[in-house]
Amino acid sequence: MKVTEHIAQAKDTLISFEILPPLKGKSIESIYEHLDPLMEFKPAYINVTYHRSEHMFKKKSDGSFEKVEIRKRPGTVAICAAVMNHYNVDAVPHLICGGFSREETENALIDLNFLGVDNVLVLRGDAPKNEASFEPEPNGHRYADELLQQVVHMNNGIYLEEDLQGGVKTKFCIGVAGYPEKHFEAPNMQTDLNYLKRKVENGADYIVTQMFFDNQKFFDFVAKCREAGITVPIIPGLKPITTRKQMNILPRTFHVDIPADFSNEILKCKSDKDVEELGAQWLIQQSKELKAFGVPIIHYYTLGKPNVILKAIQAIS
Repeated sequence: MKVTEHIAQAKDTLISFEILPPLKGKSIESIYEHLDPLMEFKPAYINVTYHRSEHMFKKKSDGSFEKVEIRKRPGTVAICAAVMNHYNVDAVPHLICGGFSREETENALIDLNFLGVDNVLVLRGDAPKNEASFEPEPNGHRYADELLQQVVHMNNGIYLEEDLQGGVKTKFCIGVAGYPEKHFEAPNMQTDLNYLKRKVENGADYIVTQMFFDNQKFFDFVAKCREAGITVPIIPGLKPITTRKQMNILPRTFHVDIPADFSNEILKCKSDKDVEELGAQWLIQQSKELKAFGVPIIHYYTLGKPNVILKAIQAIS
């Protein structure tokens, strides 16, 4: 079922989860162990992230260095199939520009269509850690909007091979990312909203946001989107803070603010166990306010802390 169909049929706020593929060499059981405690709450769908390959320099026997490409978290398409089969729940794979050519993207979309996947979330993706700015792969997409248009073309039966006749029309429901605190590369919020509106006009069916810790910023973001004429569903994304270290890492990595009253309480914690409990309570409060606001879905970035997510869902159920 499409994300938009889940929303249309819902009588209350739904929930969804996001998971990481396990590191290469790990089994699917690590995914099941992560999700098992959460599945009793019947998520509408589960997002599965996609990860580009990384380049490393491996020293050779002659002392020189060889550039080697490594993909640390492979298997997004296969994990979607496994999750759908194991739990009878919809899976939403991420598609990213970084690290993938147009041909590789098309092949992934064909596989996903064969598997009966109805949804994709299209993202540009981040630059590699050792590169200052994002650069697309040869014959790859530079912007999420270009990737979005490739999916829309396939929904219209248009493939990369121009002479391909009678190509099947896919039926992907397409999600895109929104940034309540603006994308860090955008010069200002208005410009960022203009980009977002263009993605919706080009075929995006819904928006899921970057994590945030101040609900007012989300409420303001929704209001600005509606004023700009963006009418598609906007789904808030939430992540718990569970360690003191995250108070510095998350703002630097994801370019989000942590409210002063929250950070002040974190600094008072004597251990990470205390931080986790505080983070759970903050997440519960965020979830309650968002549900009262009437959001269609609350999307939880689980990322290794299902017990904290579990507490939040129990509090709003």
